[in-house]
Amino acid sequence: MHNIPLFKVYMSPKAIGNTIETLSSGFIGEGPKVKEFENSLKNFFKVNNSEIDIVATNSATSAEHLFYSHFKKERSDWEEWLDTDEVLSSPLTCAATNLPIVNEGLKLKWVDVDPITCNICLDDLQKKIDKNTRIITLVHWGGNPVDIDKLSQIVEDAKNKYGRQILVLEDCAHSFGSMYKNKAVGFTGNYATFSFQAIKHITTGDGGILVSPNSNHTKDFKLKRWYGIDRDSPRADFRCEQDIKEAGFKYHMNDIAASIGLANLDDSDWVLDGYRKNAAFYDEHLQVRKAKVLPGAKPAYWLYTIFVEDRDKVMKYLTQKGIHCSRVHERNDIHTCFNNTSHLPGVDKAVAEMLCIPVGWWVTELQLNYIIKTVNNAKNNI
Repeated sequence: MHNIPLFKVYMSPKAIGNTIETLSSGFIGEGPKVKEFENSLKNFFKVNNSEIDIVATNSATSAEHLFYSHFKKERSDWEEWLDTDEVLSSPLTCAATNLPIVNEGLKLKWVDVDPITCNICLDDLQKKIDKNTRIITLVHWGGNPVDIDKLSQIVEDAKNKYGRQILVLEDCAHSFGSMYKNKAVGFTGNYATFSFQAIKHITTGDGGILVSPNSNHTKDFKLKRWYGIDRDSPRADFRCEQDIKEAGFKYHMNDIAASIGLANLDDSDWVLDGYRKNAAFYDEHLQVRKAKVLPGAKPAYWLYTIFVEDRDKVMKYLTQKGIHCSRVHERNDIHTCFNNTSHLPGVDKAVAEMLCIPVGWWVTELQLNYIIKTVNNAKNNI
């Protein structure tokens, strides 16, 4: 009987030793391992721009909340947020993408998705941008990059039309290692977050990062991830004295998580290669419609998405055959907490047909062939 999981935690053999070393060091909070992990990530992503920085947090959700909390307030290069201002976002994502928006009391406007990629529909985005648009939030579904060039042009056109800068936040929870025209996704000039939650490409147990392309804001992000206190400032009493000018959060990563992350990061090329090789095998042999990939894009394939008629019946059939599969994320616009419905035909079509199948490093060649045969024959067996 087959039992092929949709997700599986990767843990490097070195993680145990790294963690024991940290536990024995007497320092397990935010310390040298967190800084080492941030610097190692810069090396992994080949960051050679001094303006770009990485801020490690206890989750990607915390990283996104830091972003919205920071820009909700007036800054030297950012005008005051008005009650009419809006965040445009995709509803086809984990709710964690959009909950920080409403938790900061910001207005949320849904943008439709492209049903052949499950990514935000840039044509619909262009139509919905107006004088109230302040931030655009998007997800690279399954690690399949959005057309960043087209997005950048849309934002530039809006700036020329409305006279205000729109910020873009890329939710890269699915996209560790994804590339767009030879550039790492999340490092093309926008703000971005990455997730190191348990089942992502690499994990820190739980954790995330905020990528800041503007060093003027990085210091504030680092302050706010730890209450609003500058941990690096000299103080006569290291626990006291400093005035907290702006209230922050307890969102920092700790050295235990960073130690796990450092071990797994060393193996990340091998892990990513496993996803990509399996996806390429599916591309060649599956006889169903697959999510479209843009020219010049190199997905990380955290999810491999197919589109089938009678999706629920196909999903039940595959599950009975021991192949775990799912839509993975419910469309956010139906959740009561958002209290915000829209006409989104692309989302309607996508969620009616989409299904994600196992693709990660753990899927063997024998299992790949079994999945392909089962999926290709599903229509005749449901």
